[in-house]
Amino acid sequence: MNTYPNISVIASLIADPSRAIFLEALLDGRALPAGELAYMASVTPQTASSHLAKLVEGGLLVVEQQGRHRYYRLAGKEVAFLIETMGSIAAPVQVRSLKQSNQLQHLSFARTCYGHLAGKLGISLCEALLREGYLEEPEDEQAKDYHITEKGIQWFTSFGIILEGKAGSRRAVARKCLDWSERRHHISGVLGDELGRRLSELDWTRQKAGSRSVEVTEAGKKGLYEVLGISL
Repeated sequence: MNTYPNISVIASLIADPSRAIFLEALLDGRALPAGELAYMASVTPQTASSHLAKLVEGGLLVVEQQGRHRYYRLAGKEVAFLIETMGSIAAPVQVRSLKQSNQLQHLSFARTCYGHLAGKLGISLCEALLREGYLEEPEDEQAKDYHITEKGIQWFTSFGIILEGKAGSRRAVARKCLDWSERRHHISGVLGDELGRRLSELDWTRQKAGSRSVEVTEAGKKGLYEVLGISL
């Protein structure tokens, strides 16, 4: 008898192309109605409802009722991490149109991943923090988290990111997250979320309406170069 969790059930849920599109569309943390998800996947509302019901039953999505409308979102950060990780080992997408090429370019440059920043921007932040000595690679190559140095704690505090009291949370503080577009690590966990929040608060980044892609403002390009030597 197999004593391991039955991952085949989850795998079969994600394997359907329409359901995979729904999950990828919700990676920015938003809750979206069935009609909008159906449009994204080019399926009928009836087909979308059937797929969404299976994802909710399987624990990958949760649904919220607001009046006559039902909104769907990912069941948690673990689901987002699973989808992003699968993307990092999947074959590159075959670009077939200029629109698709532009969308992929924007997502690869900067995007949100359930609260933290990914793409070239996320990679650049991670590498700069390591270069400045604010983060350190774990001694164990198999470890999943970066180590935040004392120098790093001081810098994050001066930058408006307070991590004290959050390190005791059950969530990872500075998790290594393999980026599907860059094939290198960016930062997730509490620190990743706080970095994304602070850059948005400073108006250094702006999320594009209806998309996971993120724009770096002129003030952001100047500020990131000045504080971390990042050139975008």
